[in-house]
Amino acid sequence: MDRVWTDVVAAVVYQHGDPNGDPRGDQRGGSYLLAQRPTGKAYAGYWEFPGGKVEPGETLDAAIKREIREELGIEIDVACPWLLRTHVYEHAAVRLHFFRIREWRGTPQGLEAQRFAFQVPGRETVSPMLPANGPILTAVGLPQVYGITNAVESGVDAFMHGLEAALTKGLRLVQVRDKTLPETQREVFAQAVTVRCLSHGARVLVNGDAGLAARSGADGLHLTAQQLMQTRERPAFALVGASVHSREQLDHAVQIGCDFAVLGPVKLTATHPGADTLGWDGFARIAAGAGIPVYAIGGMQAADVYPSAWQAGAHGVAMMRAAWQ
Repeated sequence: MDRVWTDVVAAVVYQHGDPNGDPRGDQRGGSYLLAQRPTGKAYAGYWEFPGGKVEPGETLDAAIKREIREELGIEIDVACPWLLRTHVYEHAAVRLHFFRIREWRGTPQGLEAQRFAFQVPGRETVSPMLPANGPILTAVGLPQVYGITNAVESGVDAFMHGLEAALTKGLRLVQVRDKTLPETQREVFAQAVTVRCLSHGARVLVNGDAGLAARSGADGLHLTAQQLMQTRERPAFALVGASVHSREQLDHAVQIGCDFAVLGPVKLTATHPGADTLGWDGFARIAAGAGIPVYAIGGMQAADVYPSAWQAGAHGVAMMRAAWQ
């Protein structure tokens, strides 16, 4: 018998006035709202992202705006599509369409007699959480900007100065790339970048080399698109990312359990002026309904994070040169 799926919308509503809340910067995006399920509902007392069922004939955008109005009494101006997750409960199988909300009006109220609280990503204090939301909490904690090293172009010493400046300003996710460095030099470089990043609380992934990632003490591994399609199970790292250029590759990244993907190129870059680009519309078509966060890459600047990247369904942007400027 075919399973019957119920479409549900849910929102990550970010707090106004949060000092870390500007998505154009390198922080995680600011404090966000969780609500407690009221008495009389399944999983009463559990905390979740606010939302509810999509009504027949209703668009997802209309549904999230209606649900948040009915639950919290606030008006959403812009709802940005983000992730699609599925979960099978004892009482229902649900497709969870997540949106991220920065532009809204009003004062939140518990209109269904539910409690609510703004939480800091990675430092949540409410419990228990609704089972379906575990992966979403991990995704919410990913920074908005993913910096990719380019020490070969600038010189290692100059790059390390740029890295320190970016970390001081809030960069919290870095990929060690620079694959053309001699092997010994790349290992020394990866270790130096990792030490510097860890001192600032930033996480580090190494591109394409699991052994180097382990030896350097990095948090994770970033798979090339070719490596991704040859991989059948998640590499044994705390954090795993992957480069993708198609929906097939993105789906495979989800299937093996990657934490995020990087999709592009969205715009032209200095090193590939004649390359085919996706544009934001092409990015949105491939990333729509992805089960993991997707960063946009290719000619990105920090100012592209919001509204351009968010409205196209991107989690944020990955940058090679602009991250260190």
